Amino acid sequence: MWHRKKLSPMRHFVTQKGWTEPPFQNAYWDSKKDGIYVDVVSGEPLFSSLDKFDSGTGWPSFTKPLERTNLTTREDNTLKRKRTELRSKEGDSHLGHVFPDGPGPEGLRYCINSASLKFIPVEKLEAEGYAQYLPLFQKSQKKEVATLAGGCFWGVEEIFRKLPGVLETVVGYTGGALKNPTYEEVRTGKTGHAESVQITYDPSKISYEEILRYFFRLHDPTALNEQGNDRGTQYRSAIFCQNESQKKIALKVKEEISKSGKWKNPIVTEVVKSQAFYPAEDYHQDYLQKNPNGYTCHYVRD
Repeated sequence: MWHRKKLSPMRHFVTQKGWTEPPFQNAYWDSKKDGIYVDVVSGEPLFSSLDKFDSGTGWPSFTKPLERTNLTTREDNTLKRKRTELRSKEGDSHLGHVFPDGPGPEGLRYCINSASLKFIPVEKLEAEGYAQYLPLFQKSQKKEVATLAGGCFWGVEEIFRKLPGVLETVVGYTGGALKNPTYEEVRTGKTGHAESVQITYDPSKISYEEILRYFFRLHDPTALNEQGNDRGTQYRSAIFCQNESQKKIALKVKEEISKSGKWKNPIVTEVVKSQAFYPAEDYHQDYLQKNPNGYTCHYVRD
């Protein structure tokens, strides 16, 4: 347990005075290490890395708490709008706020200050007195891959990288015959390749079907060889299936979306066998993280 007198100035002002630390300039906003997050004052277990996701806000974000009974809430009107403040039960530390816009099943985003947290990595759980949480991390993590094309890969990647269960995203080119294509070659529309995103995910946290349902929400699947301002076959809508199981799921989801009445025009998304995937140039990877005001025509539709 930490004593309040030992808190750094930033930790003191955040936990005791209710301040908010700067976004993107804090300890844990982009941390992907396995472990748990506890209250820096009391040591109460609060959140798990297994439920952490990249919200794009610059603060650590979680879809749910590790121990709900260790959290309390109260109304916060300090910014002239109603928010729900989160505090730790025993330490009474200001943690952050909870918002109704999260990607998980509960639809909540727990937006937390790094200064309110202490991270306990998996390898130190037992030594630090949190051995009861070791079983959460002892299951061997399974990894599967989904490859999708839905227009400019910058925006597609940015949405998928935030989903809980998505471990890694890589933008690149696939679907054509040219080996090791460059962006300059693909942009001509003559290579047969599509701008695509290869998504590595944990199937115990998010299923292939759930990924496809997000896919059909983040772009217009009725637009033939175009999305937003982009035109050409390199911007086509396509699902590149790794195996027969993925193909069956893709056809099932496509048919359900087609019959849903959500789209007036026919869905033109291709469901095809995966081919060689060629990662795009480094400057395309995580493009909207590097360039927050960069171009995108993608958003999640209700």
